[in-house]
Amino acid sequence: MDIRRLSIGRGACGSRRGRRLGIGRGAMDTPLDITMSRGFYVRMRLFHNPRYSRNPEKSFWYRFFKWILWFSLAFYFFSSFLITHTTPTTFISKAIVSPSKASRALIEESSFKSSTLQEPKSPQGLLKGMKVYIYDMPSKYNSDWLSNERCSNHLFASEVAIHKALMNSDVRTLEPRDADFFFVPVYVSCNFSKVNGFPDIGHARPLISSAVQYISTQLPFWNRSHGSDHVFVASHDFGSCFHTMEDVAMADGVPELLRNSIILQTFGVKYKHPCQDVENVVIPPYVSPEDVRSTLEKSPLTGRREIFAFFRGKMEVHPKNISGRFYSKRLRTVIWQKYGNNRRFYLRRHRLAGYQSEIANSIFCLAPLGWAPWSPRLVESVVLGCVPVIIADGIRLPFPSAVPWAEISLTVAEKDVKKLGKILEHVAATNLTTIQKNLWDPNVRTALLFNNPMEEGDATFQVLVALSEKLDRSHKRSKVLSQ
Repeated sequence: MDIRRLSIGRGACGSRRGRRLGIGRGAMDTPLDITMSRGFYVRMRLFHNPRYSRNPEKSFWYRFFKWILWFSLAFYFFSSFLITHTTPTTFISKAIVSPSKASRALIEESSFKSSTLQEPKSPQGLLKGMKVYIYDMPSKYNSDWLSNERCSNHLFASEVAIHKALMNSDVRTLEPRDADFFFVPVYVSCNFSKVNGFPDIGHARPLISSAVQYISTQLPFWNRSHGSDHVFVASHDFGSCFHTMEDVAMADGVPELLRNSIILQTFGVKYKHPCQDVENVVIPPYVSPEDVRSTLEKSPLTGRREIFAFFRGKMEVHPKNISGRFYSKRLRTVIWQKYGNNRRFYLRRHRLAGYQSEIANSIFCLAPLGWAPWSPRLVESVVLGCVPVIIADGIRLPFPSAVPWAEISLTVAEKDVKKLGKILEHVAATNLTTIQKNLWDPNVRTALLFNNPMEEGDATFQVLVALSEKLDRSHKRSKVLSQ
């Protein structure tokens, strides 16, 4: 490239700028034919830029800011690399929330922390350190009745099962002054009729009265609290009213001496009833855990079920009028008349010793009321994996905090019993699989069976959980709070 392309004249070369380039006046008097590289040309232009040549101080700041820019970019890319190649850390975003949402946010954050950081509660933690004292009663109140084997195995035998389980449990205390509750073991359902073999509980009220007289004279704890921290079991038809016929039970009501106590009873309804005018916990009827395990060994829960709808039990063709009342409110009679010839309904009017195997082979098991709303079929159906069909308006079911009844059973209104076939067919075609999945949860089965020794989560354990929610009745704790 010709140097004349630089546009440098003689006067320019004789100036200070020309001397900086090392080009003298004489050198520029004669034309030069020098070919220069483009790089040299660019450098020349750069050094002749007036922004840099006129002010050295400004040139220094340019270089300074250029280095700052390069350093910032390098740091940015290096930091990005570290962030993207490092294991992320889980954290809870503490977002700003409005006052109306603050409580919910705190609850959710607390719930997250507790579910990820805290250990599950131990049984004693769940029961709040509760202690139970068991009265040592004369044998006439309990053990004498065990001479009849049925006393420990029939549907009312939860009074025996709870006593045995508590005797060997960690919640038991031998020191009554350390107790939150006092369990009174009186078996009132083991006096079997010699006529029909059913429990005869006509002696129940005098037996209970005698037991209260005994404990109130032997130790001071009944009189101290007037029985408010004492626990009894009433595991028959109408619970603490101690009668098998509802009209008589309602007329008699709960015995006066028990009205301040806690009753564990199989009877419970959602409406006002004289037989639950007392602090109570609804418990399941007794079903032998050993029998259930034996049946399930032969017929697994998830095995093929060949019976669509099943019921075996008392179904009167011509129900008798007893004091203006009909057994099962005639509902079992209606079921028999409507579905007795329906091939999808397996209905039998008489009990069979091995009928649990029939339950284990059925999809739906009917559980209509008898004289009382509850029935052992509720428990038998659940523990053997057959969807219980509850036909008893207003019934209260046991342990709702442990057993999700709405998710494992069907409830059919008494007035709709004639529509039973269509209702079951609809469920079978829609959400039966979901119901069975919930029903077959082993925790549900455990919650309805009384084991000896007690197992965590079983029926006796659920009784203790229910009692732990009533610790405001504990004289020991109220005394501590008052100090």
